Amino acid sequence: MPARRPPAPPAAPPTVPATFARVSDRLETRYLPGGPAPLAGRPETLLASLIRTILGQQNTRAAADRQYAALRETYPRWEAALLDGSDGIEGTLKAAGGGLHRSKARHLHALLEALDDTGTLSLEGLRDLPDPAARARLEALPGVGRHTASLLLLFDLRRAAMPVEGNLDRLARRLEWVPGSWTPARVERWFDALTPRTWEARAALHVAGVRHGREVCTARHPRCDTCVLSDLCPSAALLGPA
Repeated sequence: MPARRPPAPPAAPPTVPATFARVSDRLETRYLPGGPAPLAGRPETLLASLIRTILGQQNTRAAADRQYAALRETYPRWEAALLDGSDGIEGTLKAAGGGLHRSKARHLHALLEALDDTGTLSLEGLRDLPDPAARARLEALPGVGRHTASLLLLFDLRRAAMPVEGNLDRLARRLEWVPGSWTPARVERWFDALTPRTWEARAALHVAGVRHGREVCTARHPRCDTCVLSDLCPSAALLGPA
């Protein structure tokens, strides 16, 4: 009988970049001098918040807000959206403007069907679950991946999740913290492994990173000359003004 191979050693944790703490501190000081706070204007229930988050996928904030408002006006109760079907939901989203209305309508109707199969159109039971179980429950739902689940966990359940928006992903690549070949999902796992596991630290890095990406470290024509990170960023010399 052949000898069993010894189990592979566990993967070593990623190395923390030398600038990680300084970048985090500077971003929080610049954009959140009073520390992170719960986001204002979140929908009233976890299901409503998840639907609004799904609408925001590959969509502008303004378009997602219009689509969500149109859904709430058309369907005061989510049971009505379930009965109307994906075609009715699609018509409501299309009339409100914004992209991907057909695929979003299918995702939302499939989500409502999945919850209806459990006997209730509600996600409030997530509040009583530990973090791994809450994440698993969310990621099992149609249209919900790791990033969407992380957003709901962080901002609605105040759990120490680490969602990474495109702005923070872009910042990590320009700082050369992660290889350019990594997928967004791998970058998010990397941030999850390195960011201190507290709600305050993760909410601060997420919110400040998103604001920095929108206001300074933009995809095109970044304002490196006004950036609080320019002395730490290897890309500043290449992307900044000549």
